[in-house]
Amino acid sequence: MRIKASDRLFAGTILALAVVPLPGAPFSAFAAPNILQSDPPPPLMLRAQPRRDVAPTRTPQSQPQPQPQSQPVAAPTYSEPVTPRAQATPPAAAPSNESPPERSVVDRLFGASDAQITDKIRDTIAAKRHETVLARPQDRTGAETFYKSRNYAPLWIKDGALTSRAKVTIARLKNAGADALDPSDYPAPDFSGGADALAEADLRLTNSVLTYARHLQVGRIAPTRVSAEVSYPDHTPDPADILRRVADASNVDAAFDGFNPPHAGFRALRDKFTALRANASADEDTGRIPDGPAVKPGMKDPRVPMLRVKLGVSGRPDDLTYDNALAAAVNRVQARADIKGKGILDDRAVALINGPKASQQVATIEANMERWRWLPRDLGRAYVMVNVPDFTLKVVKDNELVWRTKIVSGKPQTPTPLVTASMESVVVNPSWFVPQSIIQNELLPQYEHDPLVFERMGLEVKRGPDGNINVVQPPGAANALGRIKFNFPNKFQVYLHDTPEKRLFSYEKRAFSHGCMRVEDPTKFGEVMLHLAMAGPTPNSPQLLSMFGHEEKIFKLQSRPMVHLTYQTAYVDDGGKLVMRDDLYGFDSRIHTIVTTDERKIADVAPPQDPKREQATAKSNQEILRRVERREAGNPFAFFERLFR
Repeated sequence: MRIKASDRLFAGTILALAVVPLPGAPFSAFAAPNILQSDPPPPLMLRAQPRRDVAPTRTPQSQPQPQPQSQPVAAPTYSEPVTPRAQATPPAAAPSNESPPERSVVDRLFGASDAQITDKIRDTIAAKRHETVLARPQDRTGAETFYKSRNYAPLWIKDGALTSRAKVTIARLKNAGADALDPSDYPAPDFSGGADALAEADLRLTNSVLTYARHLQVGRIAPTRVSAEVSYPDHTPDPADILRRVADASNVDAAFDGFNPPHAGFRALRDKFTALRANASADEDTGRIPDGPAVKPGMKDPRVPMLRVKLGVSGRPDDLTYDNALAAAVNRVQARADIKGKGILDDRAVALINGPKASQQVATIEANMERWRWLPRDLGRAYVMVNVPDFTLKVVKDNELVWRTKIVSGKPQTPTPLVTASMESVVVNPSWFVPQSIIQNELLPQYEHDPLVFERMGLEVKRGPDGNINVVQPPGAANALGRIKFNFPNKFQVYLHDTPEKRLFSYEKRAFSHGCMRVEDPTKFGEVMLHLAMAGPTPNSPQLLSMFGHEEKIFKLQSRPMVHLTYQTAYVDDGGKLVMRDDLYGFDSRIHTIVTTDERKIADVAPPQDPKREQATAKSNQEILRRVERREAGNPFAFFERLFR
């Protein structure tokens, strides 16, 4: 049976009267009931009375009654307060019997849920679209592994907001200058927009973190971009491991610090860098002697009082005479720099006295921190460290200095390479196997003009299986290696060794060799190394000295200490003082050029090796051999022919 229109009108009247509040009663007590609900109305609800002029309409018993729903239709819940007027009008019911889900924080902030972002990250990686964000193949592979392990959930977003880990990470990236790195290399993306934008932002921050952590650990420049003669073991961190360490860290800053070199020398240099960097923008001319005309002893100059203070020379504050005592002090500064200035105060002498500016020191330290990152993470329990531009060698065991001595390093034209290798043996009365570079670049060209050069130098010449010339100098007092050699095999064929030219150690700057390092006190060095690397009694310095002039004797080391050839133009000495050295090979300048030009875009990519270089060298060697042999043709007693018979 159909419900009459008058019945519907009566029901509407009842509903309208039911929501009229009693005087003084709170409005919230009078929310409109669901007319289909079978439960009784609230206690304070007024019951509507039928109009007296209209007879009430009753529904016949045979009329089907409306069936109540099993559950009321719930309105969406909001955390914001709602005005009484808004409460008086119920929201429209959902089209189904299920209550709509509560809006998450993500929905309200970004309009995307964590689940949606997760789906977008999964889709992005599956479709390889992340290749536009993660340029390095290793980083892509590592990120794929890491995100897959967490079911592609975002790393930096949770419940619609950046996590505290993300905020600390972004702050660290913006402060990368404190690590001698450039913050612009590690941009923080904008975390706004929908699921697509947020998924990409999560991956972009991941990319910046991977780049930053890698630069902390191995540097931002591939070593062979600075010099072809560098051979340090690769210790590039695994990208997936980087992300795990950062994601699991209770202290994010400490996790990033863990990628920096752990060595005391690096940490001390970083402290000096922090202090200098804070003052680099200050007035750098304070306390510095200005440039001016050249001054000779006996002349007057207004800079003299400041010069006396700077050099610690006594005199009256009003005396402007550049006297002999002051000239002698200037001359000592010049001598330490191997400059024969005769005590004349010129601009070069002023620069030496002033030393580098704070900004110049900062740039030098940055270059040295970069090179520290090239070194292995573990230097070894016992090791030898050579500092080429400082012309020194030190032996360290268990982080304690054992011994130190002077060395002679390679000339700028024939630089000492930067190498890490293990010392295998100490050889007394060694033979010298002349490196191919010396044979090709020096000995063979000399032979073309002087056929007796090999004989006069006491060199034995043989043809090797590959057709190249092999030249050996037998043991003896004139041997280029002296009486003792420290062998750490490396591809550049350089050694630590004795030298017959002891006079070279009297110079302040000692860049005289072809690349090998000559040790001032080689027998003491031998005593120290044998004691460190061999069990049982080992010969001391006098005993090693007594072996000179006899047959070759090889001591094979058991523990094989590491040898690290380094280039430190800035370091902190045992007294905590910052020491600066000349950029002997121009490596500091080269690093500065790379990071301040377009080359920085590919700075961490090693330049391709030219395979034609070795072929050209071998071809040149063979051509010299052919020319020499043609010249000697027809002369069975020629020197070269005798050597090859």
